Amino acid sequence: MVTFDPASLTTRIAELEEELGQPGFWNEPEHAAAVSAEHARLAKRLERYDRLTREYNDARELLAMDESLAGEVATSIVPLRRELERLQEDALFSGEYDAGDAVVTIQADAGGTDAQDWAEILLRMYLRWAADRGFKTEILDTSPGEEYGIKSATFTIKGDNAYGILKAERGKHRLVRQSPFDQAHRRHTSFGQVIVAPLLDEVAGVEIDDDDLRIDTFRSSGAGGQHVNKTDSAVRITHLPSNIVVSVQNERSQTANKETAMKILRSRLAEKAVEEREAELAKERGGVNMGFGGNAVRSYVLHPYQLVKDHRTDFEVGNTQGVLDGDLDGFIRAYLLHAAGNGG
Repeated sequence: MVTFDPASLTTRIAELEEELGQPGFWNEPEHAAAVSAEHARLAKRLERYDRLTREYNDARELLAMDESLAGEVATSIVPLRRELERLQEDALFSGEYDAGDAVVTIQADAGGTDAQDWAEILLRMYLRWAADRGFKTEILDTSPGEEYGIKSATFTIKGDNAYGILKAERGKHRLVRQSPFDQAHRRHTSFGQVIVAPLLDEVAGVEIDDDDLRIDTFRSSGAGGQHVNKTDSAVRITHLPSNIVVSVQNERSQTANKETAMKILRSRLAEKAVEEREAELAKERGGVNMGFGGNAVRSYVLHPYQLVKDHRTDFEVGNTQGVLDGDLDGFIRAYLLHAAGNGG
């Protein structure tokens, strides 16, 4: 099992500080920026660990002095435990892009109107989860459903390890419920696809040929009031070889929308390369794919019983409403531990 190791972290920080102090360190700006960013990230992580240790020791001393404060001390430790669990997550991130931000696309899959409603429920779930984690989000594009919900939405999530954490969510999500759109209230099954890519400014090794792109412009839709540009400023880019489609309508101009769309396209192509490498490694190890392909990675059953179950880890929760309100950390942690244990 991978665990948080403050001693190794201290050693790595010392190595980075030595490199930072070398003459001519900034002569290679790209490498220097990467080293500087890693040093800042690890130093912040160690500071969090030291603070949590101090607060935990203070609580123990308070309890030793006055046992009547046991209830108060127990309450004060709850957020410390939660933060320590998140700190331990950091030890599970070893991927090239894990420490950075993420761009997430949710698409309605099989299930018609129910699937489009499900896609909107998923969007709300992830935005609430991100807010609870203290991440910053920005919706770049939404495509409204034909009657209810949304056909798709793309948004960014920014914060430490956002991509590394959200890798746990990529794949198909299955909803089973009594359909509110069926007059007979029969049970319906619908699917939503969650696509997660690292949000990258520049992607080394990702070449995009202009001839491989189809670029369409259209009028922005959805909420926005007076700030929505009424011209055809929204941009949709289709990468023909991969059939990846990216739409952006959040920016103020067509040029800005196109730049953002290209940035997301590069990120999606980089993620596609990561997926292919992971799938190949899983195949070589004789293991299972951790979230790609046609099967649902998680089921949300609201009828005839209430249960959310992740099929990769068997982690399950009976409080379905809590999960739909953004309580995803248990599923994410189970996935990260399972992936680490399987070498991926």
